[in-house]
Amino acid sequence: MNIQIFGKNKCFDTKKAERYFKERRIKFQSVDLLRFGLSGKEFDAVLRAVGGIDNLIDWECKDPDVTLMKYMEDVRGKEDKVFDKPELMKTPIVRNGKQATVGYCPEIWATWE
Repeated sequence: MNIQIFGKNKCFDTKKAERYFKERRIKFQSVDLLRFGLSGKEFDAVLRAVGGIDNLIDWECKDPDVTLMKYMEDVRGKEDKVFDKPELMKTPIVRNGKQATVGYCPEIWATWE
């Protein structure tokens, strides 16, 4: 397994995900999403794995851009906005090769072992 956890330092779900893998002695790479973001290829792979941009956006975020995106029909426009502002992404984003999850999903991670 090649686990990558993209998250925010102050996100409790990110910390829970890291603890989940530590408790099972599974090595992972932790990446600060706000500092480093996702590369273009990583972003596209995550979008494919999670089923589109609407599943990647943190709809509970207080950012005014999220409110505007609720009414946007332009999928490419949403993708560009979220790629440029990683703080709009729901975290943690956990990748294992071509598989990925958004949020705290231990039931899915258990199938990766």
